[in-house]
Amino acid sequence: MFADLPILSLTIWLPIIGGILVLASGDKTANATRWTALVVAVLTFIVSLPLYSSFDPSTAQMQFVERAPWIPLFSIEYYLGVDGISMPLIILTTFITVFVIIAGWEVIQYKPSHYMAAFLIMEGVMVGVFSALDAMLFYVFWEAMLIPMFLIIGVWGGPNRVYATIKFFLYTFFGSVFMLVALIYMYFQSGSFDILGFHDLKLDLTEQILIFVAFLMAFAVKVPMWPVHTWLPDAHVEAPTGGSVILAAIMLKIGGYGFLRFSLPITPDASNHLDWLIITMSLIAVVYIGFVALVQQDMKKLIAYSSIAHMGFVTLGFFIAFMILGNQNATSGAVLGIEGGMVQMVSHGFISAAMFLCVGVLYDRLHSRQINDYGGVINTMPVFGGFMVFFAMANAGLPGTSGFVGEFMVILASFRADFWFAFLAATTLIIGAAYTLWMVKRVIFGKVANDKVAALEDINRRELLVLGSLALAVLVLGVWPAPLVEVMDVSITNLLKHIAVSKL
Repeated sequence: MFADLPILSLTIWLPIIGGILVLASGDKTANATRWTALVVAVLTFIVSLPLYSSFDPSTAQMQFVERAPWIPLFSIEYYLGVDGISMPLIILTTFITVFVIIAGWEVIQYKPSHYMAAFLIMEGVMVGVFSALDAMLFYVFWEAMLIPMFLIIGVWGGPNRVYATIKFFLYTFFGSVFMLVALIYMYFQSGSFDILGFHDLKLDLTEQILIFVAFLMAFAVKVPMWPVHTWLPDAHVEAPTGGSVILAAIMLKIGGYGFLRFSLPITPDASNHLDWLIITMSLIAVVYIGFVALVQQDMKKLIAYSSIAHMGFVTLGFFIAFMILGNQNATSGAVLGIEGGMVQMVSHGFISAAMFLCVGVLYDRLHSRQINDYGGVINTMPVFGGFMVFFAMANAGLPGTSGFVGEFMVILASFRADFWFAFLAATTLIIGAAYTLWMVKRVIFGKVANDKVAALEDINRRELLVLGSLALAVLVLGVWPAPLVEVMDVSITNLLKHIAVSKL
């Protein structure tokens, strides 16, 4: 019933147009502006739900396809579609945006219409990235993401927001230039910007390596991978809570998505040739960055480094799959690695959003993110304390939460490739528990540290709705990951079959 409707266009343009209307409404009626933004975000989420409910998991073909000429002179099209890889990330985007709008309801008093509009427009653009099947359309959406996030950090950020904003922009824009060169090269090879057409290009190993490196420059920065990760902690610390939530929950996933949509299927031989490099970078992120998180005194910075470590599992799972295919030709183990990386992306979207929102709740009350300024919060905010401990346990990979599922799948896949890869990857369960529990012990438990903590009030209904919804999502995915894995399975299996056939 929904397959013939322009669901993807509605999901892209409804928040963008809604954001423009919110921006035009101004700040004189701030409350009406907030309600308008919330209605648009909720409607966008509802509109996106048929992508899941009407999705056919038995086929790897693109679904909900929309195609129309855009710039015929260069064979550029308005070409949209989703498969089992992109669809869950679109639902994640529309789901998280609702809570970002709610979280900024009372906190943002300076230009609330501009703030809400920036998030709505960014939502539409991010959905466009996940659904674009024309490379130029993808690139336009990819670059357009930078503008609202640049403004969000630069206008509503902390004292060093200008430095963080410029660093964020330069890092991400610099990597994107190399991707554009690769896309143009493949256009001259194929005669169009059709991404699926790029998958069938016959490129020699030298061409593949150059294109792979160009994509790596763009996607590694966005993930971000070690050693191009240094912009993320600065951006998180200076960004407002909503900016940190979208940055961690959605924007980092776009880098991982890029590997699956571009690097792996277009350059399979280069991916196989250089899998050792990505695996090494991923393991450094998992282990080294975990130790860096241990010494942080700022809660936001600790969670930011935690995000880098957890995203290391994503890229590890993706490229472990290549090593398994190359050494054993074992498709099942390779599927496990990529599915584990995908589950980790969705899970991290929920958990990182919740962790940053928890820090936001404390910051709104005490205007401090320093761990030493807290202590004994559970005594004055018992409901909040329960939520924060739960999300901290999920962040540490507690079985029964979504944080465990993806990491466990990647570790199992790593065993298929090499015991030491699995051993190093598994250390994150120890290191992650160490830095997470270290923070929780000092912030939540113990005696009330000072008069400011003693005066704290527990979360209100708005905050309870946001944290409760995310807690439910973390629990459901942790206990019952099948609905997510089943929609990805055929698409990922087909991707690996394509890679196996394409390899020289």
